[in-house]
Order: sequence, then structure tokens, then C-alpha cells
Amino acid sequence: MTTRVAIADYGIGNLRSVSNAVAAVGACADIVADPARLADYDKLILPGVGAFADAAAQLHASGMAAALSRLAAAGKPIMGICLGMQLMCQDSEEGGLHAGLGWFDAHVRRFPDRLGQKVPHIGWNDLRFAREHPVLQQLQGNPDVYFVHSYRVEANDAVDVLAWCDYGEPFVAMIARDNLIGIQFHPEKSQRIGLQILRNFIEREVGSIPSARTVAEVCAC
Repeated sequence: MTTRVAIADYGIGNLRSVSNAVAAVGACADIVADPARLADYDKLILPGVGAFADAAAQLHASGMAAALSRLAAAGKPIMGICLGMQLMCQDSEEGGLHAGLGWFDAHVRRFPDRLGQKVPHIGWNDLRFAREHPVLQQLQGNPDVYFVHSYRVEANDAVDVLAWCDYGEPFVAMIARDNLIGIQFHPEKSQRIGLQILRNFIEREVGSIPSARTVAEVCAC
């Protein structure tokens, strides 16, 4: 049976490039702008580019925030990419303090200014995996992936951290809890490694029963 994948269209996001990456792994994803239709799909992708405040506002105005939160609480596998991962957190300090979806006990903060370190962080950098996970199957060593971001996620619960990267100091590159996965880098731009992660998300069981803590937090959004 073919896995049905939806890419949430809330007016902000790299929709076509993500859709093309899904097609490159032999799957098919629909770009879905109607929140009511998301429940019809097996796996959901929350993309995002641009400013956190604008994206969060669009997410709520489109009705996607409420629909995604209900589905997250019900155990639907959801992957957030780049800004999509940041939106899964409690809040972001980009352009002031703005609330996110609150699915992870984590906060989005700007990279500190350091001598010789440019912000935004742009380019290839290697991952260090914190633990095993179905989306990391067939990935070995410290593979390089492609980043474009000025803000990073700071997770309060180390159990949520799936992978680290280093840019002046370690920062969270991937988070995961139950049916929820966040990726700070761009898998659609990360060639073989990024495509393998997308393939794993689509083809493998990534957790369908959320913990009591996840349900409580999501339903409180």
C-alpha cells in the first residue's frame, strides 16, 4: 500500500523543492492548503522558510496550526523542516518573542555573534547522532548536510535531541519525540543523505502513539 504524504501549504514554505525531493525517493506528495484534508494522509511534512513571526501567524490564520496539533496528538507522523522544526517549539526570539506550536519543550534563539563566525550559518556541515531512530536508518558516520539559518533550537529535554551539529559550539540539528520529527537542515538540498532521511520517514514506522506528555502539551496549544 502506497504511503500518502501531504506537504502543509500555509502560504510560506519551500513547497515545490520538498515535493520534488519526495518524488526523487519514489514517493508522491500532495501540496495541501485545506487543513481538513490533512487527516486523509499517512505522513505530513511541515516546511518553512523566512521569518518565524510571519510563518506562525500564517500557520494560525490558515487553520493549519489547529489541524496539525490535533493530528499530532492523535499520533500522525509529522516532520518539520528548517523553520518548520522551529515552529514545533515553544517560542522564538526572532523579531521579538513569538509563540510556536509548543510540541517540544524547546526555544529558538539566534546564534551568538562570535569573531570569525558568520551568521546566518550557510553551507555543509556534519551531523553527530545522539541516538538511534528509524529516520536515521542506513546513515553512518558523521554525514554532511546543508544548512541555511540564523536561529537554532535549544532543547530543554536532552531526550528529544536526535542529532547535533557544531557551529562555534554544538547546536541541535534534529529533534524527535514519538510521532514528531524536526530537521534544522534542508533534506531536499542535502543530496543522498537528505533523500535517505526523507525515504526513511515515508517508508518506516516512526512512532504512532504519542506519550501522555506530548498529548497534554499539544492539546493545550
